Amino acid sequence: MKLLDQINSPEDLRRLRVDELQAVADEIRQYILETMSRVGGHTGASLGAVELAVALHYAFDTPRDRLVWDVGHQAYAHKILTGRRDQLPTIKQYGGLSGFLRRDESEYDTFGAGHASTSLSAALGMAIARDRKGEDHHVVALIGDASLAGGMAMEAVNQAGHLKTRLIVLLNDNEMSIAPAVGALTGYLNRIREAQGYHRFKDEVGETLRWVSERFHHAAKTVKDAIAAAVLPGALVNELGFKYIGYIDGHDTGALVRALEEAKKIQDGPVIVHALTTKGKGFPAREKNYYAWHATGPFDLATGQPIKPAKPSSPAYTAVFGDTMCELMERDERIVALTAAMPDGTGIDKVLEKFPERAFDVGIAEQHCVTFAAGMSCEGLKPVAAIYSTFLQRGYDQLVHDVCIQNLNVKFCMDRAGIVGGDGPTHHGLLDIAYLRAIPNIILMAPKDEGEMRDMLYTMIEHTGPAAMRYPRGNGFGVDIERDPELLEIGKAEILRDGGDIAIVAYGSMAHPALKASELLAQDGIETTVVNARFAKPLDSSLLLALGETKRLIVTIEEAYLAGGFGSAVMELLEENGLQDRLRLVRMGVPDRIIMHGDPKLLLAKYGLDADGIYTKVKETMEVLDGQRVKRHKVMG
Repeated sequence: MKLLDQINSPEDLRRLRVDELQAVADEIRQYILETMSRVGGHTGASLGAVELAVALHYAFDTPRDRLVWDVGHQAYAHKILTGRRDQLPTIKQYGGLSGFLRRDESEYDTFGAGHASTSLSAALGMAIARDRKGEDHHVVALIGDASLAGGMAMEAVNQAGHLKTRLIVLLNDNEMSIAPAVGALTGYLNRIREAQGYHRFKDEVGETLRWVSERFHHAAKTVKDAIAAAVLPGALVNELGFKYIGYIDGHDTGALVRALEEAKKIQDGPVIVHALTTKGKGFPAREKNYYAWHATGPFDLATGQPIKPAKPSSPAYTAVFGDTMCELMERDERIVALTAAMPDGTGIDKVLEKFPERAFDVGIAEQHCVTFAAGMSCEGLKPVAAIYSTFLQRGYDQLVHDVCIQNLNVKFCMDRAGIVGGDGPTHHGLLDIAYLRAIPNIILMAPKDEGEMRDMLYTMIEHTGPAAMRYPRGNGFGVDIERDPELLEIGKAEILRDGGDIAIVAYGSMAHPALKASELLAQDGIETTVVNARFAKPLDSSLLLALGETKRLIVTIEEAYLAGGFGSAVMELLEENGLQDRLRLVRMGVPDRIIMHGDPKLLLAKYGLDADGIYTKVKETMEVLDGQRVKRHKVMG
C-alpha cells in the first residue's frame, strides 16, 4: 500500500517516521503530475513546494498551529494532505476545489489567498491575536521570494521586526514568480545562495576567537557581526529584527523538518527559514519553460508536451495586444510598456523581447508600477501599463492620487476583465468599471472585438490624459486585424443594428452576444436596436438620450458587477435628464455576490450574460410591459 493512501489528515502524516517523509513527497508529486496531466492547473507552482508542505504539516500541529500560505497556487500538496486528495481532479472546475486557498473550503486554509504578498501581514495579525489571548500555538507564513518583494510583505517585515513577535516565516526561494523574479531583492537572495562557505566560516571564526579568552568574547562577537555585515547579505535579515536559519535544501524533507524544529525553539522574535527550491521539480519537459510550467492545461505525462485542443480560428486578445504594442512602439519612441510580474499573461513578453530598453517588468508591485508610470509621464513619455483588472485594484490609491488628480498621460490596459474561469473570485475582473468610473479625468473604454481593440489602443495612446481599456481573457472573433488601427472619436458609440422600440446597449465583450440575441428576437418578430457603447466614460449622451426619447425599453449589458457599473452610468444619465419615468430600463450584469470558479461560458450563462440569456430577459420584460399596457387600456376603457 502506498503511504499516501493512508494519509487523510496531517495527523496521519505525523504518525510516520521522518525517514518516510521523502517517499510521501515523491508520491504526492507523482499524484499531482498524473492529475494535472488530465485536468490542468497550477502544476509547476505546486510541484516545487511539495516537500515544504510535507515538512510543515509534519513539524507543526496543524490546524492548531496556523499555517498561512501566500498566493495559494503552490498549495496543491497542502490540499492533498488535508483531506482533499480525492477531490484534486475537480480543482478549478465549477463546484470543485478552489485553485487557491479558501477559509470556507477547509479549516486548514487559515487565510484566503489569491493575490501575492499577503501572508506575512495576515500571519503577523494572527500572532498578535494569539499573544493577546494568552495562547501558545505557532504561526507560520510561507511566502515566495518574488512575493517577498511586494510592498505589503516588506511593510509586514518592518513591523514584525519592530514588534519582536514570535513568528516563523518559511521563504520558498526558487528565483521565480510566474516569470523569473526581478529586482534588487532577488539579487540579494541570490547572493545568499552564493554564500555557502560563509556559514561555516562564520562559526569557525566565532569558535576560534572564543578560545582566546572570555575577556575578549564580546570583541569576538563584534568581529563576527562585522564580518557578517560585510560578507553575508543575510545580515540584513538580522538587522530587520529577524533570526535567520538557512539556507536549506527545500527538497530534503528531513533537513526541512530539522530547520523548522529549530525555528520553533526561538521564542524572542520572528525567524526566517530560507529554503531553496526548484519550480516545476519533476515536471517531465526537457526544456525549462517556466511560463508554461507555472500553470498548464492537460499534458503528456511522459514528455510534458501540452495536449493542445483544436487551434482557435482567432487570436487571443492578449496576443493581439502584445503585437499591436510592438507595432505602435515602432512608430512612436515615446511609448514605453510596463507590467507587474505578468509579462506572459499580458502580452508584454513580446515587447520585452523586441524593445528591452523600453519595457519594464516591475515585479509584484502594482502600486509602484502605477506611480513609476506617472513619473515617466511627467517627463514626456507615454507609459502603457498592462495589468490584470483584478490586480490593478492593488494600485488604486496611486491611480487616483498620482495619475488622475495630476491628469497624467498614463494608459491602463486591463487584461482578464470580466469572468476569467478557473481562478475564481480573487481573479474575476468584475470591479474595474465601478472603481474607475468614479475617478475624474480618466476615460474608460472596452472593445467589442480584437479589431476594435487595436483601434482603442491606438486611440488611448494618442489621447492626452489618463485612459483605461478593459478586455476579456480568451480569443477574439476572427475579425480583420491586418488593417492599420484607426482613431476613434472619444465617447462615440456605434449602432450595430437599428429598428424597433427596444434598444440593447452593450459594453465591450457583450456586444456580440447582444447581436446574436437580436437575431433570435427578430425570428420572433421583435426588432431591436443594438448599440456597441465603446465608452463607459464619457458616455455617448446624445445617442443615449435619443434612445430614451424614442424607445419603450433600454437594456444595458456588461460583464461586470452591476453596482456602480456601465448600466448605472446610463441610468444616472436618464435620471439627470428626466427620462427615467418615460421608459423601462433593465440593467444586465453580474449580481452582488461572490462569483465562484468555473468555466466562463457556464458562468456567463448562469447569470444570463449570453445570447440566450439576453433574448430571454428581453422577451420576459416585453411580456410584462405589454401586459401593463393592456391593463391600462382596460382601465381607461
